[in-house]
Amino acid sequence: MTTQRAKSGRVTIHDLAREAGVSVSTVSKALNDNGRMAAETRARIKRIAAEIGFRPNALARGLLSSRSFTIGLLTNDTYGRFTLPVMAGISEALVDHGVSVFLCAIEDDPALGKVHVDAMLDKQVDGIIATGKRIDRSLPVDLAGLPVPVVYAFTAGAPESVTLMADDAQGAALATAWLKKLGRLRLVHITGPEDFVSVRERAAAFSREAGEDAPVLYGVWSERWGHEAIAELWSAEEGPPDGIFCGNDQIARGVIDALRERGVKVPDDVSVIGFDNWEILAEQTRPPLTTVDMNLKELGREAGLMVLALAEGRPTEPGLRKLPCKLVVRHSCGGAARPE
Repeated sequence: MTTQRAKSGRVTIHDLAREAGVSVSTVSKALNDNGRMAAETRARIKRIAAEIGFRPNALARGLLSSRSFTIGLLTNDTYGRFTLPVMAGISEALVDHGVSVFLCAIEDDPALGKVHVDAMLDKQVDGIIATGKRIDRSLPVDLAGLPVPVVYAFTAGAPESVTLMADDAQGAALATAWLKKLGRLRLVHITGPEDFVSVRERAAAFSREAGEDAPVLYGVWSERWGHEAIAELWSAEEGPPDGIFCGNDQIARGVIDALRERGVKVPDDVSVIGFDNWEILAEQTRPPLTTVDMNLKELGREAGLMVLALAEGRPTEPGLRKLPCKLVVRHSCGGAARPE
């Protein structure tokens, strides 16, 4: 074996070429399934590579295939509430393909965004995934016309791009239908600011399921608003609700705390459902919170596979893809439907 192998302990492409009795370029063509050679030769080289434990490093693979085997993830969600599960899904999807992901947080600073995009291009990333903290706002940096493919996940995408997001309306319909299945008759939706597209889509789905007369209360994304909404509902002339669907888990936690302070039992008197499945919050709420999970990890996985397909030149249809949500049932609404 060569001196390089003796020092590093790693089998090199030169070692493999010598073992197979062929040139380095022939090894490269065999392992990358390109070039013209006998099928028996290609199979023999691959067999020898497996026998002697040859694994091409990232630099070698990049030189042979004109790829860096890295994907850039760009986000303005510096808190990481939405980005971290998306990134977990991306990494899970790409690790078996030998592709690494590196994250750049740009806050809401266009200049910083440009710096990070330029750095990604300098590193010759195979593609970029853009993600954010709301679906109706684009990142503060222009990603159109870049020399690498761009996929958008949980943020507004450029025209003719591939954009992935959770199906907010479907998730809201799931939650409302579950409350109805539990036998809840007086339903209320307590949610965030109406200028969010996701808020409007969830509210519209709630109204379709619960009826146009079912109240929708708009506010802010906070536990305090949950408290205030309960005070408003319990002081109204109409009877209090027995089922409450909240626009996020923070509001739902505030709702549950406010109900407890009033001596209202959850879920015996009122069933409560949140949205987001922020597990650290939902599981520690008392009682633990039933909530809608946007499947952000799965969304990230799909985004990772999509950008990989584009980087490899496989045809991909542009447009918006909405992924279904799921309902995670805990104790705040009762664990099973009542008999009909």
